Amino acid sequence: MTPKRQPAHDATESPDDIRSPEETVTHFLNAMQEGDVEAVIALAADEIVYTNVSLPTIRGKDRFGRAARAYYRHHFGFQVVVHRIAGSGSSVLTERTDALILGPFRMQFWVCGVFEVDNGQVTLWRDYFDWRNTMLATLRGLVGVIIPSFRAKFSDTC
Repeated sequence: MTPKRQPAHDATESPDDIRSPEETVTHFLNAMQEGDVEAVIALAADEIVYTNVSLPTIRGKDRFGRAARAYYRHHFGFQVVVHRIAGSGSSVLTERTDALILGPFRMQFWVCGVFEVDNGQVTLWRDYFDWRNTMLATLRGLVGVIIPSFRAKFSDTC
């Protein structure tokens, strides 16, 4: 399922208006998909820790914001299908298919994500993925640039 867009968290909202952790993560991923970098950054806590396991960790909203702006400044696209989402307290687990897109290049792969949410903001985002699966997705994406019928579609993995 593709997350539905909801308005970004407004600082004037009362604590009773703050989304559940699952709703916050859904909104966060949807804002990424829509390229709404300011909403993505607004949903990140000042102390956010962002990790793609086995890659360097980004710590803090300033660094996270710079990385997010750079991603979208280079006209990368992002799509997501959330297969499963489960929450327990402030923790949210997602099983997803993510697609990273640049022009005719589309790299689509499985991801398991762990999020921690506090007061409607993401404090931790840790993604796990399989390097073999990611390398095959990269190869398929490169072939798809030359032969469009090879490009992955969400229906191929859902």
